[in-house]
Amino acid sequence: MAVYTAVPAEALGAFLKRYDQGELVSAKGIAEGVENSNYLVETTRGRFILTLYEKRVSAADLPFFLALVDQVDAAGVPAPRALLDSAGNAIGTLEGRPACLIQFLPGVSPSRPTAAQAAAAGEALGRLHAAVADFTPTRPNDLGIAGWRPLLERCGRGIDTIAPGLFDRIDAALARVERAWPHALPVATIHADLFPDNVLMLGDAVTGLIDFYFACTDIRAYDVAVMHSAWAFDTEGHPIDGVGPALVSGYAARFGLLAEERAALPVLAEGACIRFMLTRAWDWLNTPADALVTRKDPLAYLRRLEWYQANGDAFR
Repeated sequence: MAVYTAVPAEALGAFLKRYDQGELVSAKGIAEGVENSNYLVETTRGRFILTLYEKRVSAADLPFFLALVDQVDAAGVPAPRALLDSAGNAIGTLEGRPACLIQFLPGVSPSRPTAAQAAAAGEALGRLHAAVADFTPTRPNDLGIAGWRPLLERCGRGIDTIAPGLFDRIDAALARVERAWPHALPVATIHADLFPDNVLMLGDAVTGLIDFYFACTDIRAYDVAVMHSAWAFDTEGHPIDGVGPALVSGYAARFGLLAEERAALPVLAEGACIRFMLTRAWDWLNTPADALVTRKDPLAYLRRLEWYQANGDAFR
């Protein structure tokens, strides 16, 4: 979450009149995340999340995301549904952006996950995969392996301003991953971005899975690898004892993990590191100076990548 687009109180008040959710009391921009503009909105009827979809999220993809969240939530995995306005529409327009008023879910995201929290989160991912097993819409992964080299080229040698020689290091790692990438694993609908800040918890219990705006159709085990790369390390990219194994165990206990999927997790995790290192680098180089957004360190994912390269047996 982040804030790129400012919303005047008058415009927000007019937008809320389309919904039967009371009068505007307050609205506060949320700086976390890097994708869309988000506000915590309080009305006389309760709390909500207002999301304005920025350039990286195509308006044409919103029906896919919203239908997916509805199915996940209906299956008993808590996910924040978009509310319908008085005309029955989930998607409106605010300040020139597609916008949704979204259900507020309780809970906080763990800043340094424990093994117990990781096990619960892994189990929640397993529940999510079970919930969408019969989800028929598809969406290509725009940030899948086919998109990583073009993104590296778009970043160009400017990426070396983040760290000397970074372009060549990513280029070499990407060539290795491209050669080893598994293309015959089961494919399914995946979240593709289930970082700790996209999981809400109370204690060790998961109360919500949020931010489905990278959800797509891709290798199912890649979702596990993405989550491992996000949960098993601290914010600087150093491993946290016990967290990675607990997450994988929680997932496998709930959904199962094929032998070939487990064997592919190291290269899938290296790929996840390259993906997030590249998108963080792009945002680092291109985030507007006046945006209310917390930029994330690309080098934290370089450290993760190096750990996976040195610990290929970590998932056995």
